[in-house]
Parts: sequence; structure tokens; C-alpha cells
Amino acid sequence: MMTDKRIIQISTPDLGEEEWQALREPLFSGWVTQGPKVKEFETLFAQRHQVKHALAVSNCTTALHLALLACGVREGDEVLVPAFTWVSTANAVLYCNATPVFVDVDPITFNIAPEKIAAAITSKTKAIIPVHLFGLCADIDAIKRIAPQLKIVEDGACAAGAALHNRPAGSLGDLGCFSFHPRKSVTTGEGGMITTNDDALAAEVDRLRNHGASISEEQRHKGPRPYILPEFEVVGYNYRMTDLQGAVGVVQLKKLDRYIDERQRRAEWYAEQLKSIPWLRTPVVADGYKHGWQSFVTFVDESKSPMKRNDIMEYLQQRGISTRPGTHAVHMLQYYANRYNIKPSDFPGAQAANDFSMAIPLHNRMNDDDYAYIVNALRSIS
Repeated sequence: MMTDKRIIQISTPDLGEEEWQALREPLFSGWVTQGPKVKEFETLFAQRHQVKHALAVSNCTTALHLALLACGVREGDEVLVPAFTWVSTANAVLYCNATPVFVDVDPITFNIAPEKIAAAITSKTKAIIPVHLFGLCADIDAIKRIAPQLKIVEDGACAAGAALHNRPAGSLGDLGCFSFHPRKSVTTGEGGMITTNDDALAAEVDRLRNHGASISEEQRHKGPRPYILPEFEVVGYNYRMTDLQGAVGVVQLKKLDRYIDERQRRAEWYAEQLKSIPWLRTPVVADGYKHGWQSFVTFVDESKSPMKRNDIMEYLQQRGISTRPGTHAVHMLQYYANRYNIKPSDFPGAQAANDFSMAIPLHNRMNDDDYAYIVNALRSIS
């Protein structure tokens, strides 16, 4: 039995002196809500992801909510959602008083299965939210061929810096939504971003994130008559990002490509070292895809493994190695199962992913010894 007492977290944000120093400017300027640092972050993010517009918000869930509203999703509409994703993807549809319609996922990529989409479309279907799960882009080209009439809102929560055929995530659909939660490759604590090449959609998102105001707080305060309040023509939301977060985001974004390159090398090493374990399937990345590697998610084949997936996770936890299921099958969560009378077996790909996926640590605070320790622990399971 291994006696090493180290603790390897499933994810640890890479924050330090640069981020600490970046906070000085907004703190000393007094501009700590959405302002110039958020604008700088948005500009850099748009440039990196090759889009005309990037609009920062409070988190990816609010990004999804605003993106759907900007697309015109309202009560009575349906939105297609992969059955295996974080719950917020489906929750955002409910925030619009619309109905999430689940679609099964590909058991290899864990992403929405394009061949399952057509059967889920009805006269009420307004949009689809393909999730770039764990940093691997969904097959947006196939989705466009199958459902050209639908608005596409990319859930790129895990996919900053990822790409499909040299086109960055966030530029593939009508809008893209990103997360800067600490488990993501770059973080602002909480925080999100909406990307689009559509001027009208960008203007609507900008208005809705700021209470529905006709101009932003920065525009008003820096204008000739800051004492004149803006007009409010619609009901909006306070979904803004702070300049404290924006300042950290600017520093983090400049490290994104280095972070992904390192994770790519580590993922390749993992795949090579773990291929001799017959019961463990490592991620598959097809040609033309650039993975963002938010997570390294494996699949435990219990027909070949000496333990069940959960027992393996407990075995690793006892040895200081944190693991997680990849995410959850939303249709199996109590609220959704009860509300829509869904059985686990209705979406077998998502059910299998829910029951047998296992994320192992992959982040930019790990060293060679950490990776070797994890591989040796997995090999020791027999």
C-alpha cells in the first residue's frame, strides 16, 4: 500500500504575484465595478477567440441565460440540451421559461450526438446548446447541417482556447459562453464571457447584462452629463463583471496558450502511460480538434476493472488523489427526472457517462512527480 501523504487536488488555479499586482490599479483608482479593466479583458478575449464582440458577465450560467434571451428564447419555446452536462446548461433554459429537451451524447467524446438531434426537433424548437465538454469542441459543423434553422449557443464553459478546424470555440455558433470558475484553465474566481460576431446580438446582451440600461455605467460616468440617468426600455439583469475580476482576467488570459500547451503535453503523457490499463479508456481527440483540456476525463469499463468506478475513486482518494465523475447526467437529477418523467435509460450514452466517467487531476500546478504518482496508483489497481 502506498504511504505517500501528498494531496493532489482535481484542480488548482495558477494564481500568484502577477494577479496580485494587477489588482492594484482598480483598487487605487476606485473603479472596481465594470469599467476599463473589464473592457481590456473583453478586447483581449475577442482577439484571442477571433470574434467581433466579447462581453464579460458574472458567470457562465448568466452568460447562457443572456445568450438565450438575446436569441429570442421565451416561454413556450424548446431548446435542445445534451443530457450529460453541468446542470446550469439546462437551468438557463428554465430561466427563460422555456423547455429543455435532452439529447443523448456520444459515449466516446461525451459531447452531444449529432445523429440524435433531428429526432428531438419540433415546431417549438428555437435553439440548441452544444456543450464543448471538458474542453473538446462539439461537432458544430454537423449540427449546422442537421439543424440550420436553429440558433446555436455554444456552452464553452470549459473551452477557452479550444478550436475546431482552426476556428476558436466561441466563434462557431451564434453566441459562445465561457466560464472563469477556478476549475477552468483561466480564472477570475467567478466570471463569464459571451462572444458573438453579430452586432445586434452583442447590443442586446450588453443592454440586458446592465439592468436593461440604454448605456453602460462607464459611458455615463465618463460622458458630459453623468448625472443624467439612462433610459430603461426592457427588464434587464445585474450580470456584470467587476473590474477587480477583469484585472485578474487580463493577466490570466495572457497565460492561456501556455497553460493549454502544458496540459496538452501532460494529456499525451497520461494517454501513453495509461494505455496498458485494459479497463481505463482515456480521452479521444479526432483530427482537426484542439482540446482545451479543462479536465482529463477517463471512462472506467467495469466489465474489465477489478473494482467499480466509485470504489476506484475511493481507493485513489485514500492515497491523496482527488477524482470526480466527469459531470452528471442532468436527466437523472431528481428535479429534471421528476418534472419531465424521464428514466435514466432514456439516454443511455449519458447514463453510462454519468456512471463510469472519472476525471483525474490535470492542471498547471502539478509537477512530474504528481503525474507519476497518479499513474502508479492507477496501475496498482488489480
